[in-house]
Amino acid sequence: MIVDLTKTLSEELEVFPGDPEIKIKEWTSLEKEGYYMNLLCFGEHSGTHVDAPAHFIKGGKAVDGLPLEKFFGRAIVVDVSNGQGEVIIKEVPKTDLEGKIVLFYSGGRELSVELAEFLVNAGIKAVGTDGMSIGNEEVHRVLLSAEIPIFENLANLEKLIGKNFTFIAFPLKIENGSGSPVRAVALL
Repeated sequence: MIVDLTKTLSEELEVFPGDPEIKIKEWTSLEKEGYYMNLLCFGEHSGTHVDAPAHFIKGGKAVDGLPLEKFFGRAIVVDVSNGQGEVIIKEVPKTDLEGKIVLFYSGGRELSVELAEFLVNAGIKAVGTDGMSIGNEEVHRVLLSAEIPIFENLANLEKLIGKNFTFIAFPLKIENGSGSPVRAVALL
């Protein structure tokens, strides 16, 4: 079974404050040109996307420089949707996280810096959230300086709580990209 974890990219989709709006315009039509195509205009961090180290780290790897192995693997969803304030270490279950992709069903909450440091020390492969942002700039810097990709604006994480699955979310190969939209899915 496949669970789609991606929000539909549309002009109605909310973007992070200050980011470019999403614009989708019909470029050609079947009636006039004989084929249909759209022109897309949006920031790299629109919709469901991944942050590469270059997003916050000077000299950090761009999205086209990260190994593809970073974008798929065994994953878990941590449900922290009922808490308040920043997500802290004691809200993460005591389990082996090494090499896993840890996704937070957050209810809009962001990770604390201490939790980001804990995740780096636990040896996770990647991290993600259903929120528009994983946390403040320092949270981003802690994770990205360890070359841990950050997936943001994921959908349907509540369907995966307590399940074992494989997470896949490959980025576009954008030269020197600070991030990229992804088509994120869970394979159960």
